[in-house]
Amino acid sequence: MGRCVVPAAEEILDREFPVLDKGFVRLVDYMGGDQRIVQAARVSYGEGTKTVRQDAGLIDYLLRNEHTSPFEQVIFTFHAKMPIFVARQWVRHRTARLNEISGRYSVMPDEFYVPAPEDVAEQSTDNKQGRMPVPMAPDRAEGVRAAIGAVHKHAYAGYKKLLEEGTARELARVVLPLSLYTEWYWQIDLHNLFRFLKLRLDPHAQKEIRDYAEVLRDLASKVCPMAFESFERHLWGGVRFSNEEMVGLKMMLNGKPHGITGNAAERFEIKLTDS
Repeated sequence: MGRCVVPAAEEILDREFPVLDKGFVRLVDYMGGDQRIVQAARVSYGEGTKTVRQDAGLIDYLLRNEHTSPFEQVIFTFHAKMPIFVARQWVRHRTARLNEISGRYSVMPDEFYVPAPEDVAEQSTDNKQGRMPVPMAPDRAEGVRAAIGAVHKHAYAGYKKLLEEGTARELARVVLPLSLYTEWYWQIDLHNLFRFLKLRLDPHAQKEIRDYAEVLRDLASKVCPMAFESFERHLWGGVRFSNEEMVGLKMMLNGKPHGITGNAAERFEIKLTDS
């Protein structure tokens, strides 16, 4: 069988989908789809003799039982533009290939992320790495946005002055803040994309990278919709329990206290509430 062509994916290929105030994601290319996962699992060629329902069942079985290698047969190439602080979180997912714009070769454009008023909030009181779910009052939010914009203007003016004075681009760029926009081409297989999405769609992830993860999920699901149905069912919508927690569940089913104590009990009860 030749290259897998997915009509729904062809319709969105190379289209820019906006994210945040100046960013975007676009699907540049893809290799494979649901059919490629099925072929890899059956180690067969051609269209095969199974029905769509049987193919979906096989994909679901593979994902549920963590047979991951057939999902690695599907590969995506994305072109994305994002603030540097988002890129630094993104790049923690190391099983991928990327090529990023370089401030050593190029003069960086005057493009910085300024959060929307509804995304400006105080530090969370119960999450050391997050913000409160309720935004600041509009006047306070505009004050924060104005302060951020003033820093951007000052930093970029300093950057331009250094360049005009002949400073090397690789040195001049050090004055630019993490809110500067960068771009890259990012290639990843479906198995590792699922791992990325599992973490970056989570409510505990920073809101800005969640916005990118949502667009990545929407675009990739056009390529392999059956695989993403299984992802939603087992990885995103599912909950895993440890041996200790399984014992606790059995105790509860028998009408008894789960018997788990300390921090483990708190984590267990959060799982039960979320699920």
